[in-house]
Amino acid sequence: MIADVLAESGARMDRAVEAAKEDFSTVRTGRANPQLFQKVLVDYYGSPTPLAQLASINSPEARTLIVTPYDKSALKAIEQAIRDVPNLGVNPTNDGNIVRVTMPELTEERRKEYVKLVRSKGEDAKVHVRGIRRKSKDELDALKSEIGEDELARAEKELDALTRAHVDEIDEALKRKEAELLEV
Repeated sequence: MIADVLAESGARMDRAVEAAKEDFSTVRTGRANPQLFQKVLVDYYGSPTPLAQLASINSPEARTLIVTPYDKSALKAIEQAIRDVPNLGVNPTNDGNIVRVTMPELTEERRKEYVKLVRSKGEDAKVHVRGIRRKSKDELDALKSEIGEDELARAEKELDALTRAHVDEIDEALKRKEAELLEV
């Protein structure tokens, strides 16, 4: 039973770390990266649809992304969805066939804003991992009558080690992203 609780906690924490890394990838660095539009939702015939399902996204140059919609009628909606992306600061243009997105040069001030944003996302991820730990600890405490206190203490130590490892992994990803952002 203890092993089940710890295994489930580890799996949930792994998913939280992966979600944090995906979240970090949506913050732009110096290069234009198609992953920036990973979480963009386009209002397509009244329902929010991920941009990746409506168009192909290519990066022909370092600061340019080209979005080619599969359905030309969605061109205006795609352009508007990209314009509405927070913390990106881009103004997409369309020529009737494609949407061209040119990324502005990152200023030092903008880079620092992005670092703050990434730190905030990292802190949210760590809070989520700690929430998983708290819930798992409650599950272990519920088993207290079935297992001994020594086993419970050992399981809690394992849970703490698991939590520490996942928080450290988030911190490491955060450091890499900060270095990438501050690199000129």
